[in-house]
Amino acid sequence: MNKIFKITIIIYLVINFSNFSLGKENFFNKGLELYKEKKYEDARFMFERSIVFNPKDSNSYLYLAKIYNIEEDQKKEEKNLKATLLIEPNNEEAILMSMRMALERSNYQKVKDLSKTFKKVCKKLCYESKEILDSLKNIEPKNNES
Repeated sequence: MNKIFKITIIIYLVINFSNFSLGKENFFNKGLELYKEKKYEDARFMFERSIVFNPKDSNSYLYLAKIYNIEEDQKKEEKNLKATLLIEPNNEEAILMSMRMALERSNYQKVKDLSKTFKKVCKKLCYESKEILDSLKNIEPKNNES
C-alpha cells in the first residue's frame, strides 16, 4: 500500500511538472503567433501569462515592450525594456529599442552610453546602431554654439 501511494505521488508530480514546463512555453509561443498576426491585445495577454509562469522570461518582456511601442505607451514600453535588460543585459534588440527611445527623448548621453554597450554585444543588428549614431551626429548641438 505504501509503495503504491509513493508511485502514485511520483507519477502525479512528474505529470504536473511536465504540464507546467510545457505550459509556459506554450504561452510564449502562442503570444508570438498572435504578435505576428498583429493581434496585439491577445498577444499581450499571452506574454503576461508566460511571465506569471516564468518571471525571468526576457523574451516575453521584450515582446511586451514591442507591443507597447506599437500602442505608443512609452512608460510601459520602457518598464518592459528595463525588465528585459535586467534579466538579459546583452539583449541587443532591447538595447537598440532603448537607444531609439532615448533618441526620441533627446537624451543624447544615454544614447552614447547604450551604443558603447551595444557595440560590445551586437551580432545581428550592428548596422542599426550606426544609423542611430549618424542621426545623433546630425541633431546633437555643437559644443561651440551658444
